[in-house]
Amino acid sequence: MIATSVHATVTHHRPGSGDADSERLAAELVDAMAALPVSHPSRPHVRERAIRAWLPMAHRLAQRYAHRGEPTDDLRQVATVGLIKAIDRYEPQRGGVFAGYAVPTILGEIKRYFRDRTWSVRVPRRLQDLRMAINEATTALVSQLNRAPTVADVAAYLQVTEEQVVEGLDGARAYHATSLCAPATADGTLQLGDTLGADEHGYELVDLRIALGPALATLDERERRILSLRFYGNQTQTQIAEQIGVSQMHVSRLISKALAKLRTHLGPEAA
Repeated sequence: MIATSVHATVTHHRPGSGDADSERLAAELVDAMAALPVSHPSRPHVRERAIRAWLPMAHRLAQRYAHRGEPTDDLRQVATVGLIKAIDRYEPQRGGVFAGYAVPTILGEIKRYFRDRTWSVRVPRRLQDLRMAINEATTALVSQLNRAPTVADVAAYLQVTEEQVVEGLDGARAYHATSLCAPATADGTLQLGDTLGADEHGYELVDLRIALGPALATLDERERRILSLRFYGNQTQTQIAEQIGVSQMHVSRLISKALAKLRTHLGPEAA
């Protein structure tokens, strides 16, 4: 009996009929599919027909978001995924028409796509949701006020603080990344990447240089003189040996001894 009813529904559903008739027949396809056991051989065919019948609605919903920087084909695919989820989860016995269940399911899938897949820099979900709420509030307030709403207007509309609105607006800047090759000046002679700072490795040596004075004070006068001649005067060990009256080998031992003292005093950072 069920199979006969399904066959009749599928047979009489012809594209090109009036919108009301098309929606009614599309709804009948969903109801017919839901009435079939999961293992019924006709179920996959009816399911496919139901999906095709409701695709125009899913595409219309996707079109609402067509001007937000995402390819229309991608949005249609996401909407189709939402439609399939709605068809598979719909339970007619709970009451309500299929469209009333499918529309929020599809819109939820599209919004989830924007929230999870389209941000250049990931921000907390709280800020993602706040950005969407601010956009919707701004659209509504423009119609109500006939002007661009202020931060205070949006805060009052959403019943949040102005600080939260500002935080949401700041977080929205992470939605699209700006190329480092983008011009940073009106004449285009400076790129954004040129304005970014570079790593200054000299800062890593600041603490070491501050500690170097007390460490040098632990050396005797001859050791300090030898190190000064070697590392500041750039003299060879032979030249130093001639100045202080010892052998080159002795100078080498004195340098090694002095450096060992400094490493002990300065710690592993000096290694």
